[in-house]
Amino acid sequence: MRMPSLGEGIDEINAVPINAVNFVDIIFNLLIFFMAMARFGQEERQLDAVLPEATAAAPMTMPPKELVVNVDKDGRYFVRQLQLDEAGLAAQLRQAGADNPGLQTVLIRGDGRSGWSAVARVMGLCNAAKIKDYRVAVVQED
Repeated sequence: MRMPSLGEGIDEINAVPINAVNFVDIIFNLLIFFMAMARFGQEERQLDAVLPEATAAAPMTMPPKELVVNVDKDGRYFVRQLQLDEAGLAAQLRQAGADNPGLQTVLIRGDGRSGWSAVARVMGLCNAAKIKDYRVAVVQED
């Protein structure tokens, strides 16, 4: 049996024509969609709004200042050279965490003569304030 060559044996009645009307419809719909979106974008930028002025406003380009919590040998807490009780320290940490969510860092400096429980308590307060980035400062041995 011989295979038909190009042009031979093609039944023109069964040939499926390509209907270009559907393609043209899709192209016109896409064209209208993109034209409408471009127009809405221009209108939004042309909205007459009086924007407030600020002399000292600047975008935050640096991370927030690290909060340093000092624990002395008696287990007392100091932040910015002010002695705080546990409730005051918890409030300070909550405020710092709320002001800089996800960005606030805490450095815990515990006296080597103090008990570990005071430093661990500061870590627990950091977790309660949703501050996950805290460190304990140590002195490296020679």
